[in-house]
This record gives sequence, C-alpha cells and structure tokens, in this order.
Amino acid sequence: MYVHVAAATWETSGLIKLKSINMKSKNLTLGLLLVCALSCTSNPTVSISDEDIALDVNAAWSPDGTKIAFATNRDGNFEIYVMNADGSNQVRLTNNVYFDSAPTWSPDGTRIAFYTNRDENLEIYIMIADGSNPVMVTDNFEGLNDQEPSWSPDGGQIVYFSVRIIPSEIFVINIDGTNETRLTNNLFTDNSPQWSPDGTQIAFSSQRDGNFELYVMQADGSEPVNLTNNLASDGSPTWSPDGLQIAFASNRSGDFEIYIMNADGSDVTQITNNATTVNGDPAVDGSPAWSPDGTKIAFTSDRINAGDIFTINIDGTNLVNLTNY
Repeated sequence: MYVHVAAATWETSGLIKLKSINMKSKNLTLGLLLVCALSCTSNPTVSISDEDIALDVNAAWSPDGTKIAFATNRDGNFEIYVMNADGSNQVRLTNNVYFDSAPTWSPDGTRIAFYTNRDENLEIYIMIADGSNPVMVTDNFEGLNDQEPSWSPDGGQIVYFSVRIIPSEIFVINIDGTNETRLTNNLFTDNSPQWSPDGTQIAFSSQRDGNFELYVMQADGSEPVNLTNNLASDGSPTWSPDGLQIAFASNRSGDFEIYIMNADGSDVTQITNNATTVNGDPAVDGSPAWSPDGTKIAFTSDRINAGDIFTINIDGTNLVNLTNY
C-alpha cells in the first residue's frame, strides 16, 4: 500500500518531507500521514511544489455544527483554516512559516487548540477562534513533542500525547498550562486521545498489544480496556455526541476506511468503501470527526485528490467533498 516511501526523507526531528511526488503517487502522501499518526513518534510535515495537490486533514466541527476547522498545506506549510459546514467560505486562521495542525474547538466555540512547531519543538497552543491571540499551553525542551490536543467537555483541560518519553504517552493539562499529569505509563506507543462527551473517559489508540488497537480508560488514566482486539491497525477514535458510539479509522478491510462501533467495542460497522483512488491505487480514509448533531462524519480521503475533507452520513450515504482543492 505504501510504496515509493523512498520519495520521503526523514529528518532528525522525525518529520517527513516529500519531494517531487508525481500525480500518480500523490495519494501516498495521505497514506504516509496516516501511518505516522498510528506509529511515528512525531507527526509529519509535507513540503509541496507548484505541481503538487495540497492535503486537507484533521477536520474538527465547531460545537454548534456550523463550521469545520482543518489543517492544510495548500500554502506550502500546514496552516489552520476554517470553513462553513458545507465547505464554503474557507478562511485561513494562522499565517506563519511553521507547522500548525490538529485543530480542536473549545466546548463554547470561542477558542481553538492546535499543535505547532513555531517554538522549534511541537507544543500545544490555544488561539481565539478567529486565529488571534495564540498562547502556548505546553512548554517543553527542544526535541520533545506534544501533539493532537482534545478539549475536555468542561473546557478546563486538554488531553494530548507527548513524545517527551519514547514511546509516546498521554498527558492532560489545564488550559492555563498548570497541573500537567501523565495518564499512561507503559513501554508502547499511546496516541490520539479523545474525551468522552460526559468527561468521564478517554478513548485512545495504543500499540501495547503489538498492533494499534483502540482503548478506553477513565479520565484519570485508570482501567484501560481494549475495545477492538484484532490484527488490523485501528486509530483516530472520535465519540458520538451522545457518547454511545465511537468512529475510527482501520485497515481491517485491506485499505483504511471509516468505521463506527458501540462505545463498548461491539457492533462494528464500516461506513466508507472507497477501494481505490482515481488512479487505481489503494485509497485512504482517516481522521474521522463526528458532527455535533450526530448525523454525519467528517473525514480526510485521497480518493479524488491527495487529501480532501469529506462528510458522510453515519449510515454511509450522502458522501460530499467539501474542500476539493
């Protein structure tokens, strides 16, 4: 699935730079991003040339369901954008030479947390929802990376994973940067934490069983339970608004698709079925995000371009490409 990896070069920071990817292999960039989301110790940045098609990733619904924030490298480096829920009025919120990604809205919709390397290493930041007043929340030594923030339902804390310890572990911190607490402590990679809507649990992806599985634990890090327990790679969990289901990405069908299961891991249902890209290569669907009204999933796919934001009804109908950049 992930051929032509030689087109990517690893730097000492663990970031990926892709060079001169031709049209036929452009879909591989999203595949590499998803592989890193599951197994790399830091997330990739992708440099694109004029003939490349941009990647739009990490969709996040605003709490009122009217807007979707996302990250894109259409300007050469990854920046945070926001658009209406139908894909219209795409507006750039960040504007710098660094890597900004994984936006997540505060419960009241007034702020957005994200991670960035504007201070050399990856840190968690919070900004006003219009992109103003960015403030650093985590503050670690150079080379230690904090990523993938998720806001607690009460708005007081952010959970994230960090590679200050290798492999990565999950931490929680107050939004003012105080009271940082380590929630997981093992010899394997834990990432992609997501608070449950009632704030009592955190879903995450872990390699502690050899392959990536979805786990849920109490909000204090206790009682981790394996929900998926199969030979595939499962990642990027996102809760339904009522907390009864979890959507996630998995390659259990051969290529990465979006699935939904009950919050206890039962009744797994595949909702996307893309098979191949327009070039005939295996396609990748990833980074699902549940709409606040519970009817739709936003996700990233390379089925048409290198990576676009799509929405789909939770029954698998009404697929819509929102960005198509």
